[in-house]
Amino acid sequence: MKPCRINALQNLATATRASRPPKSNPNVQNLIDARIIKTGFDPNTCRSNFLIDNLVSRGELSEARKLFDQMPNQNTVTTNVLISGYVKSGNLTNARELFNSMVDRTAVSWTILIGGYSHSNQFREAFELFADMRRECSDPDYVTFATLLSGCDAPDTANELIQAHANIIKFGYDSTLIVCNSLVGSYCKIHRLDLATQVFKEMPERDSVSFNALITGYSKEGLNEEAIKLFSEMQQLGFKPSDFTFAAALCAGIGLDDIALGQQVHAFVVKTNFVGNVFVANALLDFYSKHDRVVEARKLFGEMPEVDGVSYNVMITCYAWNGQHKESLRLFRELQFTRFNRSQFPFSTLLSIVANTLDLHIGRQIHAQTIVTSANSEVKKGYIEESLNLFIEMHRANVSADQATFASILKASADLASLSLGKQLHSFVIRSGFMSNVFSASALLDMYAKCGSLKEAIQTFQEMTERNIVSWNALISAYAQNGDGEATLKSFEEMIQSGYQPDSVSFLSVLSACSHCGLVAEGLQYFNSMTQKYKLEPKKEHYVCMIDILCRRGCFDQAEMLIAQMPFEPDEIMWSSVINSCRIHKNLELAKKAADQLFKMEKLRDAAPYVAMSNIYAGAGQWDSVSKVKKAMRDRGVKKVAGYSWVEIKNKVHVFTANDKQHPQMKEIRRKIENLIRQMKKEGYKPDTSCALHNEDEEIKIESLKYHSERLAIAFALINTPEGSPILVMKNLRACTDCHAAIKVISKITRREITVRDSSRFHHFSDGLCSCGDYW
Repeated sequence: MKPCRINALQNLATATRASRPPKSNPNVQNLIDARIIKTGFDPNTCRSNFLIDNLVSRGELSEARKLFDQMPNQNTVTTNVLISGYVKSGNLTNARELFNSMVDRTAVSWTILIGGYSHSNQFREAFELFADMRRECSDPDYVTFATLLSGCDAPDTANELIQAHANIIKFGYDSTLIVCNSLVGSYCKIHRLDLATQVFKEMPERDSVSFNALITGYSKEGLNEEAIKLFSEMQQLGFKPSDFTFAAALCAGIGLDDIALGQQVHAFVVKTNFVGNVFVANALLDFYSKHDRVVEARKLFGEMPEVDGVSYNVMITCYAWNGQHKESLRLFRELQFTRFNRSQFPFSTLLSIVANTLDLHIGRQIHAQTIVTSANSEVKKGYIEESLNLFIEMHRANVSADQATFASILKASADLASLSLGKQLHSFVIRSGFMSNVFSASALLDMYAKCGSLKEAIQTFQEMTERNIVSWNALISAYAQNGDGEATLKSFEEMIQSGYQPDSVSFLSVLSACSHCGLVAEGLQYFNSMTQKYKLEPKKEHYVCMIDILCRRGCFDQAEMLIAQMPFEPDEIMWSSVINSCRIHKNLELAKKAADQLFKMEKLRDAAPYVAMSNIYAGAGQWDSVSKVKKAMRDRGVKKVAGYSWVEIKNKVHVFTANDKQHPQMKEIRRKIENLIRQMKKEGYKPDTSCALHNEDEEIKIESLKYHSERLAIAFALINTPEGSPILVMKNLRACTDCHAAIKVISKITRREITVRDSSRFHHFSDGLCSCGDYW
């Protein structure tokens, strides 16, 4: 035992000596300080870089930028980290601004931004940046070239790609594996297989990626024998295949109609343990399906450890092609209880099965899902109520809705402007657990906005656990539709500060708000920034908004210049916008010019241009011209769209037309209007008979104005709702000036908040004022 104790004591003594602090060397601190001065190392900058990197990795770009701006000494590393953060969030505008402010740029700085443009499918911008890099005598490295080539996938970029190839040779990277692989892949994507093959053959070193790129290129171009030959060569050389290798080989096998080849590939898939890869397994399913091998396909599907929506679609279609309709429908019922994307369900295949089996009941269920899933397109065709009815049938059939269904059906509810229905759908969304889904929540926000409930729309946005460009656009659009220009522009700027780059939808809402509020200077600024700052090409809708902004302010010369400079011919909507503004500013000459352009068009949606021109002539008292326009309208066979308004009371929608006499409460409604008129006159209201566009006596004109559809709807709502409760009325056409003035007075004498949504925008009336400020 004694030796053990001695050892223990010795160990303890050794440990004690080791734990004593070493004697300080007075020269150490001086050495460290000298090293800092020599290398330019700054501990504070290093610490800030670490904090910025941490903030960027968590997506907190605003906080990272604040810290960056506060740094007394920013270095290249700091700036590169922040640029990378902006690029990853898709905010190329801020990334470019920060890049442009750099005094000292490295190859890393250039490469990060080039990668941002490449990954955003802006190859030309990426190549222009690469050209700038060369002009500044900054040498690219192999990562720069690989990054640049990653975005080249369009045939019209062939010249730029060949120039990039020349630079790769010039800088000696034509033997670097990652660069050569990128070149092969890029040439395949632009359909230059001759150059891709040449690069591949000249490569001093190849790997699986090299073979995959060329095999895929051959397969997509229908060069199936070449693809299979290269696939065999790859295996002989011992390169390990990937999921892309097998998918390309099986695609080639389909093209060659070679079932034996597909079975050999299947065996190889099992041998290399890729059978559990859903991408490869789906390619095998597709191969067997297209060769009518139902038994093999069914066996493979049953053995797959993981399936997705594509797997189901392939099998359902396989059964259908081979006349096994019961199996196809059985599998579809199974698919309904999955969480796969409903918009990708094989509805056309299923409906063809129903047509063959003449099963009306199943057909109606499938039809319900088809319409609900594609409600956006159905709503545009006017099948809103059918979509809603089929959604109810879908619910009764215990078919679970997903986020795509809710987004679509909320769109239908918004177009109907049915707030009560929207709230019911809101509760559906909550019960189904999709409230946290960004797309469902964005559709909900849009629904509330289009139903005039801006408060609920804003609350929905504030409660969203996740936001993206869609949700920000929905908020910006909500403010724009309700005519709040200041909030629209503020939200737009907040979106940018949050790290999101605006898209064409964002700008459309901003320009719409500028149009509603008469913000000409702001409208021009944002319109120009699309191309100058954000590199977005304005679409026809953006030009329509810009022309409307200018014309509504009476800037007709500027509007005509913009029309002349547009990259496309003005359409019906543009000229109609010009005519409407000419009516406001009584510019008869330009109105005639616009009308001439409109009336020459082969197709018109409806008689709106004729009606607008007729109204302008009527306002000018040129009744002969009014008659001529109406005759031209009849001769052409176009019809005027009937104006109507509707209001929802106790979950029932009541529709009114001008001078309506059909509603069961019409006597009460008319009495209410007469009472309102008497009170309105005491408040100073005088009818604007210029809005009664008929060549009649003044008394008849005044009488006709009383019973415009929106006034009937408001009177009905006043009778059937509690005092003080808000009223929401929808109108399919633009409200006339006299109705606008009348509703302002009605809101004051009844002490009600009255919201009217016409074809142009929302008008929120309260205490004798309108949110539009009489600019609309």
